[in-house]
Amino acid sequence: MPIPTTPPADAGDRSDSGQIHPQIHRQRFTVAFDYAVAFTRNAFDPANGAFASVMGGAARADGAPCPRCVAFVDLGVLSGHPDLPAAISAHFAGRDDMPALVRAPVVLPGGEAVKNDPALIGQMHDVILGAGIDRHSYVVAVGGGAFLDAVGLAASTAHRGVRLVRVPTTVLAQNDSGVGVKSAINRNGAKNQIGTFAPPWAVVNDSAFLDTLPPRDRLAGMAEAVKVALIRDGAFFDWLERSADALALFEIPAVEHLIRRCAELHMRQIAEGGDPFEQGSARPLDFGHWSAHKLETLTRNHLRHGEAVAIGIALDTRYSVLAGLLPEGEDLRVAVLLEHLGFRLWHPALARRGTDGRPLVLAGLEEFREHLGGRLTITLLAGIGHGVEVNEMDPALVERAIDWLALRELG
Repeated sequence: MPIPTTPPADAGDRSDSGQIHPQIHRQRFTVAFDYAVAFTRNAFDPANGAFASVMGGAARADGAPCPRCVAFVDLGVLSGHPDLPAAISAHFAGRDDMPALVRAPVVLPGGEAVKNDPALIGQMHDVILGAGIDRHSYVVAVGGGAFLDAVGLAASTAHRGVRLVRVPTTVLAQNDSGVGVKSAINRNGAKNQIGTFAPPWAVVNDSAFLDTLPPRDRLAGMAEAVKVALIRDGAFFDWLERSADALALFEIPAVEHLIRRCAELHMRQIAEGGDPFEQGSARPLDFGHWSAHKLETLTRNHLRHGEAVAIGIALDTRYSVLAGLLPEGEDLRVAVLLEHLGFRLWHPALARRGTDGRPLVLAGLEEFREHLGGRLTITLLAGIGHGVEVNEMDPALVERAIDWLALRELG
């Protein structure tokens, strides 16, 4: 067929200068996302209907065949719950209002190890596809936030997305990442470089998993509650201050309230913030995170995410004071709460400097910008409960904020 020498009539209009102006048809549609977040205890108890309520009813609608299901379990959870795989199998087998669990739960490493090993994503794909899981079937992920991130990436890329049910097992995962819409793994030492935006089908927050958490993991998740209170809910911050003793002792009623309120605030931002899939340049819920992500890398994940976030919160709160955004003394109030809960607000990585003499942690600003692209946008504080966005940070003030943390460490 000969190649046409002139464009077809509908290819666009040519101006007097010879420029072609294409005809553009803009496609636009809206997709509504709706997922349940259940709060319960002992979710795999035979009498507990949490899973049936978020999976079973939809599974058997319109006389459809019983969907299939596979489950992945974080190896770290088994130290406190050695019988968990058997309990999961028994729970699904013992109810007729649930999908069919087609094989024994698959146990894989958790923590940052699972996010640093792309081969594990391939193993998950092999399990999902080998078990005949389709878009009307389910993947259940039981574990901490990093584990849920990795399983979420596998589930969201198998068949372009299968139904994921998250069962977060840590404070951090139950109050933050587990109820969100993101999944990712790390790449070349950088946090969350490969991932997707994919809301879960459902989330089941089971407080029984909190009973056996190691002390560091109990504490680490509370940083996200302090963060979201500082930028969104001053009354919640007041409650955190009043409840600091109970939270430091990990009294379950107080911890359950912290988790639920923190999850509510994160979910509200996703639903009402206007940018659930982060198409813009802002990361409004990531107060304290630009330095936290860099500290995690600099310490080779010796710092837990929540521990790094606590340092980042204190750093950016002090910076907010130095920048004239926040009244003097509010930084001390925030630092005292974090320390009362049990956080240490210093790590030697903050003192490390590059060949140019600048703190290495400052590289986190550019990495933070690059992750979203566009203009740097950082959330700071204009008041307790009132976050504001800025587009630049003064390195000299960052260094002064680091010095403030160092002085607190020295007492």
